[in-house]
Amino acid sequence: MSLGLEAGTVLLHEAHESWALEFHREKARILDAIGAHILDIQHVGSTAIPGVPAKPILDILVGVERFEGATVCVSSLEEIGYTYRHEHGIPRRHYFVKGNPRTHHLHMVERDSEHWMITVRFRDCLRNQPELAREYAEAKVRLAARYFRDRAGYQKEKDQVVESLLRKISALS
Repeated sequence: MSLGLEAGTVLLHEAHESWALEFHREKARILDAIGAHILDIQHVGSTAIPGVPAKPILDILVGVERFEGATVCVSSLEEIGYTYRHEHGIPRRHYFVKGNPRTHHLHMVERDSEHWMITVRFRDCLRNQPELAREYAEAKVRLAARYFRDRAGYQKEKDQVVESLLRKISALS
């Protein structure tokens, strides 16, 4: 299952084991490029959750010690094909994209930040709670059908679904 999605569209693919393999290949490239400056790399987003349909774009979460110091990574990531989009609407996140059509989103945040902790916790809970993963998958399919050519609309409503699931996850703790 190849990666890549045209800008502005929403097209979900069934979960595929090749996404995990591609993550490990990309993780090796990232470590070669900036490994000395980072603390951790995680596969996040729907492509990291078995059984959940996803846009064929890998989300990669890179943990750094300090947001300000992470700018040293920009040129090295650009050399391996990433385009730097600065914070792109989320404070204290370095955001990069790769591919045309888009194949990768790289989110670089402080590893001890709330962004890191929520993102990893959400992924782990959906991996370990099949009923929550099923609820998320059903919502994504419904929204993708409604917002096929409106990625912003899809994202806005999907964010509301994620917030609802995060509340359920918090109640389970």
